Amino acid sequence: MPIPWSSPNEVASELLAEKELQLQTIQRIQSLWAGYGEICRITATPDSASTSWSAAELPQSYILKLVTPPPTRVDDEGHTRKILSYQVEQYFYSHLAPQMPSSIPVAECLASINSHHADGTSITAMLLSDLRHQYPIAGEKRSELRPNQVLAALDWLSTFHGFWWPRAKTINSSSLVLPPLQEVHRDGQDAVNKSVWLNGGYTYLATRRSEYSTLASDYDAEWNEPLTDWVDGEDVSISEIAAAFLAPKLSVWTPIASYQTLIHGDVKSENLFTSTSGDEVAFYDFQYTGLGLGVCDLAKFFTCSVPLGMLTNNTHPVPRELKMQHGEEVLLKQYWQRLREVGKQEYNWPIFVRHWETALVDWLRFQASWGFWGNTEWLEARVRSILKDEEWKDALISNVDKATIAREREMG
Repeated sequence: MPIPWSSPNEVASELLAEKELQLQTIQRIQSLWAGYGEICRITATPDSASTSWSAAELPQSYILKLVTPPPTRVDDEGHTRKILSYQVEQYFYSHLAPQMPSSIPVAECLASINSHHADGTSITAMLLSDLRHQYPIAGEKRSELRPNQVLAALDWLSTFHGFWWPRAKTINSSSLVLPPLQEVHRDGQDAVNKSVWLNGGYTYLATRRSEYSTLASDYDAEWNEPLTDWVDGEDVSISEIAAAFLAPKLSVWTPIASYQTLIHGDVKSENLFTSTSGDEVAFYDFQYTGLGLGVCDLAKFFTCSVPLGMLTNNTHPVPRELKMQHGEEVLLKQYWQRLREVGKQEYNWPIFVRHWETALVDWLRFQASWGFWGNTEWLEARVRSILKDEEWKDALISNVDKATIAREREMG
């Protein structure tokens, strides 16, 4: 039966009441994608009957994330992806975040609502702690971070990935959310009994087939041939091979299984807050959290938020082809060393680099088919170099089942 209230004020009041709080003010911070809801900053005071709060603790601000999307559209991949992503995020904050140590700061979910209605509509809401109390500096959209913020973000990511590395395998495989159109045909969009994405992120090939097809038919695009033409002697492209290599699987062994962790899925400057000094960060927006290699988070982060000079040793202009430079290696080794320290597992450096370079190729495939932004000269130069590395290519091809890739392409 539909909940009889859905306005931000009503939802905020209901959630606050669970914590013996009363709503005082509410301010919209931003609207969600396609008008599917909103994020508000609210202030609250103890309920007059409450005896568990002291005056010294007030006033308090909180964040309300309210999602009220239109009804299900089973053939709309973008819509379905978003609906499922809000369910995944609520699961993360409600079930996974409480398991994490204070060294991986995230917002605390104080109360939540998840109601699905017979007419296909739903209300999903979370009352979250306000990260800006401790991390007052908000990252900006498509902006570079300062060097110390980059290092702090790498420390957060390596600790997050390292913490979940030995634990990700304990997540019930039947609870994992499939690519959007597969999931909605299997179980609909009511993902209340699900956990996180089988494949973390939102750029992997299984959910970006239409964009890939556009690139494959754009014969004037530079990346049409190197990314979409079939590899010599095979009936699959290097993009399909890279995607298959990086993709977590439900029931079969994969060459990345020993290195899989939980990834954030959308690592960029606008999804973090930093301390005043910039030496500490906290990430938010966990809509695309799921299984994967940590380097998949790094590929987007390096391209979209790291100053170019930190990757290229301030080489200008960026050459057309570029092997790993000292600056890139320094950042990767800081991450790699911390990852192994926290995860208490081994990750051979050459294997790590192979995974990293494959993630760069996969990330470029998405940008080339969807739109470029960030350190694109660096990304393209790195991938031109990687694609000429026959040792990398042979190792990649030998670790995937090409026949399965071809079958999945036909099914998709």
